Amino acid sequence: MNWTEEERWMELALRLAEAARGQTSPNPLVGAVVVKDGQLLGAGAHLKAGTPHAEVHALEQAGKAAEGSTLYVTLEPCNHEGRTPPCTERLIASGVRQVVVGSTDPDPLVSGRGVQRLREAGLSVKTEVLADRCIRLNEAYFHHRRTGFPFVTLKAAVTLDGKTATSAGDSRWVTGEASREEVHRLRHQHDAVLIGSGTAWHDRPQLTVRLPGGGKNPLRVVVDSQLRIPLNSPLAEVKSAFTWVFCTDEADPGREAALTAQGIRVFRTGAGSQVKLASVFRRLGQEGIVSVLTESGGELNASLLREGWVNRVMFFIAPKILGGRDSLTAVEGAPVAQMKEALSLEDVSVDLFGQDICVTGIPRKP
Repeated sequence: MNWTEEERWMELALRLAEAARGQTSPNPLVGAVVVKDGQLLGAGAHLKAGTPHAEVHALEQAGKAAEGSTLYVTLEPCNHEGRTPPCTERLIASGVRQVVVGSTDPDPLVSGRGVQRLREAGLSVKTEVLADRCIRLNEAYFHHRRTGFPFVTLKAAVTLDGKTATSAGDSRWVTGEASREEVHRLRHQHDAVLIGSGTAWHDRPQLTVRLPGGGKNPLRVVVDSQLRIPLNSPLAEVKSAFTWVFCTDEADPGREAALTAQGIRVFRTGAGSQVKLASVFRRLGQEGIVSVLTESGGELNASLLREGWVNRVMFFIAPKILGGRDSLTAVEGAPVAQMKEALSLEDVSVDLFGQDICVTGIPRKP
């Protein structure tokens, strides 16, 4: 690829940022490098919310040599006092001559203000270098800042003929070990993992991260209209992750009290027989949940897709044929009459995990 010098350095900053995936939320992933006369003087990434930003790490590594240099950063530097001081002021004080920004920040506290402050201080600022890559790096953060809702990835594991479990509900294991390890990695990278009451009841999942090197457990979210979740469920008994349950106003107050005593937070979403998904995602967004991975059953998957909550689909497809009219499928709900009514995927990619294929794409309604 015939990249410019600016693109090559921004690519390095992107790689630094990506290495911290799963650690920074609700903050974005950011990487930065300090360069002068074609030489790398400093490099850094934002590692965790409340800790120094990528620019600060890179400047500290460069030291006094940063004077007269160019700093490449994947996202616009902040210009407000938050849990850390403004990065713009640190850049100005460092003597950096130019700042190259991958993408501006959609957060109203930052958007355009960081670039403006640097220019007012006399620094040369160039924006939109590998912008598409920089935005894609933080697609969940961008979505959350623009909509107030979390970015939702629907994950399913299916056989070659589209089945998720036998008619008796047996689903262990549809896919192989490599795919299951990747799902644990996905949990680590998301703020929350969401399931329905049926999955909580039949599969009794822990929904924790069990990677060889460890990882961050996501918030566990259960959509459970009538609070059917068993009191001895791993979601209640395994305390290494928090569990939130969303129910309707008709759910038994006694069940709510029992679940609360187990350390589970219960949220009521209003009257009716079904939980209002808009209420679920609005509350999650308000609580700073930027990304959600769903590992739910066919009925809830159908509702999520039908109502347009899904931003990305990931289907892990195992080379197995299960058959059976009553075997469970990944997406159930009401049938459609014509193929043209099918939901299509765009921006499709295909990856291999052991013998399983993973198809990833963005859903687009017909």
